[in-house]
Amino acid sequence: MGFFERYLSLWVALCIVAGIALGSWFPTLFAGIAAAEVARVNLVVAVLIWLMIVPMLLKIDFGALGAVKQHWKGVGVTLFINWAVKPFSMAALGTLFPGWLFAPLLPAGEVSSYIAGLILLAAAPCTAMVFVWSNLCDGEPNYTLSQVALNDVIMVFAFAPLVGLLLGVASITVPWDTLLLSVVLYIVLSVIAAQIARRALRARGGQGRLDAFLRMLQPLSLAALLATLVLLFGFQGGAIVRQPLIIALIAVPILIQVYLNAGLAYWLSRRLGVAWCVAAPAALIGASNFFELAVAAAISLFGLQSGAALAPVVGVLVEVPVMLSVVAIVKRTRPWYERGAPVALQLPL
Repeated sequence: MGFFERYLSLWVALCIVAGIALGSWFPTLFAGIAAAEVARVNLVVAVLIWLMIVPMLLKIDFGALGAVKQHWKGVGVTLFINWAVKPFSMAALGTLFPGWLFAPLLPAGEVSSYIAGLILLAAAPCTAMVFVWSNLCDGEPNYTLSQVALNDVIMVFAFAPLVGLLLGVASITVPWDTLLLSVVLYIVLSVIAAQIARRALRARGGQGRLDAFLRMLQPLSLAALLATLVLLFGFQGGAIVRQPLIIALIAVPILIQVYLNAGLAYWLSRRLGVAWCVAAPAALIGASNFFELAVAAAISLFGLQSGAALAPVVGVLVEVPVMLSVVAIVKRTRPWYERGAPVALQLPL
């Protein structure tokens, strides 16, 4: 691990401070960057996410995707967490914290709106950033791609009825343009571009040429992560300064939910004998969220200035530093995990 990667937590902390400061000092600049969007997908952030995930996708050998069926238990764990645990646990946490414990400290008319925003956040599993987290913990890339693709397919059909059930709303307006554009942009096009580049590099210099190219891209990928962090905190710098208490209170159930779902996925994987290289990204996929969709749905349902729109944004602010801590936890606990995990069942190919 290089100097840059070794002190990544420090760079993240500096970027958070820089983002908040720059967003407060230059609100017009950040408002202009935030306005550069299509179907509520910010184009600048999209470019940075591409720089983050394409190097991860370059590692994927599509010829090896068939081996993912060996990790069927890991797939099952993540699906269980994403669709049977996370939305319902967030509904309970939202009711407990903003709805009851923190209610006297929050604007009375916005309490239910905050809960709705938290539910929208939890009902949308992450699409793009998962590749970054999986790469940082040396997760199995073919499993990660397959799991994310499967979640995207399920999301198309399950997001609206699940949110409708939890919010008690008869008809949910799903921002299909945001959902479809994000899937095409972050999955379809990035996978195609990465595979074209992978084949070209291997054709010219074999695996050695590909490995050298990946080593060159690694600092660029982490720099894009930090730049994204500066932008996200810059976009909300004014809101954080104006209402820090509300931001902090909304962050509490999000923090609990991330560690709860990541820990449950990790523990279940260990109990079921899932290989650590699958259990680590399974924990991260189980804890991450699809912020673009959650924010777009909240704005469509409740309005731009609503508490429901603010709650997923708080999730954006919390996600990067918290997920980095989850990466650190699963890496440090690898010896414990592998000592106690039963031998995984290997299916014939």
